[in-house]
Amino acid sequence: MTDALWYFARGSGVVSLVLLTIVVALGIGARSGKPAFNLPRFAVSLLHRNAALLAVVFLAGHVISLLFDPYAQLRLFELIVPFVGNYRPVWQGLGTLGFDLMIAIVVTSLLRHRLGTRAWRAVHWLAYLCWPVALLHGLGTGTDNGAWWLWAISLTCAGVITAAVVWRLSPAFTRFPARKERRVALRLQPQLEEVSR
Repeated sequence: MTDALWYFARGSGVVSLVLLTIVVALGIGARSGKPAFNLPRFAVSLLHRNAALLAVVFLAGHVISLLFDPYAQLRLFELIVPFVGNYRPVWQGLGTLGFDLMIAIVVTSLLRHRLGTRAWRAVHWLAYLCWPVALLHGLGTGTDNGAWWLWAISLTCAGVITAAVVWRLSPAFTRFPARKERRVALRLQPQLEEVSR
């Protein structure tokens, strides 16, 4: 049973990183006025939200399995307070910091209608900080930190985010959709001119 917890903890952490990469890339794509990934904007937003929910589920699985795994020997406060662990405290602390940031994003997203858009958006920007923290945590801790497959996945995730950021900063990125010129029916033009006087 303990081996199953250990393998699940490792796998769920990697899956969470991949999903978080997708979330950040889609979040950048959703801000564009052009259809990102040849998908309509509503589809990008829906995929972004669902991938984020799935990332949170896998992150919760990662954390809970490590809490009950006798090899990891994590204490409850180490899951909340960063950089206090006994095993690789900096790298483990980055994981705790990423978890705390994710909790803040989830809680404010659930309270979005009560907080208002500005407050929610300010906290939501933490997702951009959450991604590199999660990447560094995965590369610096755990027994797989030297494995070629983990580095391949991590470099692929870094490449995706780098490409999304380069696209975001390029002149080809437009923030708002191009609006079509509105035409007024001929029979309504006299009424429109009357109103504008």
